Amino acid sequence: MNDLKEILLDPILGKVILVSVIIVTLVLITRFTKKNLNKYIKENDNRYKTKKVINILGYIIAIILIVLIFIDDIRGVTITLGVASAGIAFALQEVIVSIAGWVAILTGNIYKAGDRVEVGGIKGDVIDLGVLRTTIMEVGQWVNGDLYNGRIVRVANSFVFKQPVFNYSANFPFLWDEIKIPIKFGGDYLYAKDTINNVAEEIIGDYAREAEKQWKVMVRKFRIENASTKPMVTMIATDNWVEYTLRYVVDYRKRRYTKDLLFTRILEEVHKSGDRIELASATFDLVGLPKLDVNYNKKTGNS
Repeated sequence: MNDLKEILLDPILGKVILVSVIIVTLVLITRFTKKNLNKYIKENDNRYKTKKVINILGYIIAIILIVLIFIDDIRGVTITLGVASAGIAFALQEVIVSIAGWVAILTGNIYKAGDRVEVGGIKGDVIDLGVLRTTIMEVGQWVNGDLYNGRIVRVANSFVFKQPVFNYSANFPFLWDEIKIPIKFGGDYLYAKDTINNVAEEIIGDYAREAEKQWKVMVRKFRIENASTKPMVTMIATDNWVEYTLRYVVDYRKRRYTKDLLFTRILEEVHKSGDRIELASATFDLVGLPKLDVNYNKKTGNS
């Protein structure tokens, strides 16, 4: 009975119980707060960021309270902790580097949740930014175009110190893209060029004007040339046809959709032009084959 009383009155046990109560209380408070965010914050991006801040605050408060509770015991084991810290740092070096990567991502504005990135050969949208790992909804691979394939990839944050990070949406949320249109020789080449230009203005003219505003911001912020964001059509003559290349800016999320609109309208205009312009296709001429003389004997069946 006395042993049980001594255990119950042990100050260390009391501190452990107090810490447990604090942790449970903080978990309940953070969960309740995050659950009720939908009532007050309607925008997904702001709601996501607020949840992350609540989680971080919960961790910080828990660490501070635990240190304050065990401060007397910590003073007595300072030397031991100093010796052990070297071994812990070596064993958890990847974890430490990942945490440092997380801090670098947040403070360096490398990317944020919602950005489309490519890291270590993985391309997709960042759907969660954790302390140790970045979660990405992958695009591409066996799916053609920039469309989700349904696979979720988690990448350690330490990669930001080891590999390049491609961000498709930071600062300038547009991409340059191009399509090629083969036209038969003998058509009205200037009319074909004007037709493609008119279709480009119709489909992506608004993109170009919005992109021009964004690009001016980029020019003021970075050491970069003042490139043109207007649709541009160039032409070269190949062995088989006249090839027109339409270069344009497009929202990084709508590359496939925009190509579909452009080709649909261009085909409609080509069809309406009659014989003025015609699409070309690959043809092959077999030349230089030797003549073959075959004599067939009806009676014997021999040649």
